[in-house]
Parts: sequence; structure tokens; C-alpha cells
Amino acid sequence: MTRQTSPHRTYDVVLYGATGFVGRQTVAHFAAHAAGVRWALAGRSKDKLEAVRQACSAAGASILVADAADRKALDAVAASAAVVLSTAGPFALYGSALVAACVAHRTHYVDITGETPWVRELIDRHHAQAAHEGTRIVPCCGFDSVPSDLGAWLVAEAVWQQHREPCVSVKACHSMRGGLNGGTLASALNMIESGQGRRLAEPFLLNPPGSAPRDASAHADPVRPHRDTDFDAWVGPFAMGPINTRVVRRTAALMRARGDAAYGGPFAYQEYLRFGRGPLAAAAAAGVTTGMGLTQAALRLEAARSLMRSLAPAPGAGPSLRTMDGGSFRCDLVGKTASGKLVRGRIAGQGDPGNRATTKFVCESALALALQQQALPGGARAGGVLTPASALGKVLAQRLLAQGMTVEPLRA
Repeated sequence: MTRQTSPHRTYDVVLYGATGFVGRQTVAHFAAHAAGVRWALAGRSKDKLEAVRQACSAAGASILVADAADRKALDAVAASAAVVLSTAGPFALYGSALVAACVAHRTHYVDITGETPWVRELIDRHHAQAAHEGTRIVPCCGFDSVPSDLGAWLVAEAVWQQHREPCVSVKACHSMRGGLNGGTLASALNMIESGQGRRLAEPFLLNPPGSAPRDASAHADPVRPHRDTDFDAWVGPFAMGPINTRVVRRTAALMRARGDAAYGGPFAYQEYLRFGRGPLAAAAAAGVTTGMGLTQAALRLEAARSLMRSLAPAPGAGPSLRTMDGGSFRCDLVGKTASGKLVRGRIAGQGDPGNRATTKFVCESALALALQQQALPGGARAGGVLTPASALGKVLAQRLLAQGMTVEPLRA
């Protein structure tokens, strides 16, 4: 691989939020997989950063102290880096000033947020400038939403390559095993308490102006389980669907605007959680769907949110090593043309999806930006508030394949 680092910045990548639960894992990943990369750890506590550096055997990493409220320090971080990788959430509380600094200094940016209302704010504030200046701002590079977004893009491209017909629909079916970290919960609760959660119901929340259909009712999030013949399984609503579907729909709109023939218009995307076959799976699908609905209703109440905080891991904490190492995820996808031609795909891997897989996704996204800019979709000058697929495309797919994940279909 030809390394295409920036000689004009002190660091190729700065890991911001490096002392958090996922942040510590990104440090370990870089220590093991980023030989020759100039990198630094950033956060608000020098002592904690030094402890993480020592614990992860990351002697080659520098340390930068920058509080999320210190705009001068954030400017210094952004100015020093070709790419900033952030794991410091909730992003609506702690991420806006950092992104603004990255846009101002033309520094590429990736994070692990699933806070789509906040991403909408980034689009409104920064997309035009970042697109004009060739700066790639790429949120949602964790389990929210790389498997869905990259998988749907790979399937749509394969449909076009194999059948020379545009892909008019993709649907995904998720299976997963793992644990929850405190940062993920904190982000979800902050969306509810800040009022941002009301926007989650908008199917085309992240789409560019003029790219959403007039009647969005056919794209509403599923609310009932059903037996899906394409997946030969009972499926139900997926808790992350209201996040991932918006990202995939933005990708389709951005790629069509670039002239990509793979996405037919109108393009439909939906995703589900897999429960298996038979009557027990049907009962499980019904039970889990009902439980999800009751939980969502309960979390509108302050008392329920307080109880959730008391029972779940605190910010900075998460699952045990055994839980993370024993976890796994699988995202199966089916893409179709208007005439019914079909292509299947899969993104899958070992390790807890919200922690182990998320770490690989975001770290390899940052390294793709830092080391392979010329090979990225749209060329080195393409920018804006983008999605994982529209910003990183095949480069990220190949990097994940090299990390041991299943990535299909992936053409040479």
C-alpha cells in the first residue's frame, strides 16, 4: 500500500477522547496496526492520557491536552492533524466545537456517533464549506453505521456491475451478540432529554435538499415483526434502524448526485433484526418488538431514564473483555432491480459490535483518510459532511477485509 500522508501536518491522525471506553480501544488498535503513522492522543486530562499510552504500549504516540470547551486548544489539535478521530460523546454535547475546528483548518474528521439529529446540524452548518474546500467530515463510522451503509453500497454497485440495471431497493437483516457501554447509553439519553429525539422519526432526516420523495410513508420505520422470504427468517424492527437507514439514504442521494448509475430513483432501504425460523422465532420477534415499544415509551419519563442510568454502565465503562471478545455481528443484505434481479451481500465479524467492531470501523476509516486519500471516492478533492460509503467506499471495505472481517460482495 502506498502511504499518502500529509507532510504539512505534525500528525497523520489524532485520537480525541482517547481515555474513554472506546477511546482506549482505539489507542490499542493504533498501537498494533499503525506502524509508521504519526499519531497523538488527545483529551482533557494529561495524567489519564499518559496512563492510557502506557497501558496500551503506545510509546510512539504524542499527547495533546484539549478540553471540549476550550476552543483555542481544539484549534491547535485540528491544525496539527491531517485527520481527527473522535470517540468523545455525547457528540451533541462535546463534538460541535471540534468539528468546527476541523472544518476551519481543513482537517478530515471521523467519529462513532449515532446521533443523527446532531449530524443534521453538522450538514446545515458545514457541508457547503467542507465540500468547497475538499474536507471530509465523516460521522457514523462505528457500528452505527458502517455495516449498513458500506454493505448497501457494495450491494448496489454489484447489482449495476452484474446486471447493468440500477438498484432500486436494498434491505438488511442484522444478527448481533455483545454488550452496552456507558457512552452509547449517555448519547441516547441525551437525544431524548434535549428534544433531539423527535427528529429521529424523519425517514430522510439526512438527505440533501430536494432528494427526498414527496410521500415518505413507504419508507417509515417498521413497527411489526414479519416473516421475510428473502432472509428465510422472522424479522422485526431493529433498534438502530432509525439511525442506519437515514445514513444509507443520504449515501444514495450523494452518489446519485455524483452521477453514480448504481442507485435507481426512487431508491428504498430498510433494515431489520433477525430472529430465526419457526414458531419460537415468531414468538421471540413479537416479544422483543413489544418490549422495544414499551422501553421507548418509558424512556420519555425522567424516572425511567434515572433507573436506566443506575442499572447500566457509567460513561467510560462497558462490557467485560470476555463479553467483548465473545461477541459477533452479521449484516446480511439483499439488493434488487426493478425487474427483480437480485444480489446478496454480507458484512460480518467477530467481537462485540458496539466496542470491538466499532473500534476497527472507526480506526480503519481514519487510516483510510490519512494514508489513501487519492484512492477515495470522488478523488482527493471530494469533501462535505459525508457518509462512510460516500467518503471511504472500497478503500474502507478492503481495509476491513484485511482486518479479518467478511465483506461481500467486494470486487478486486
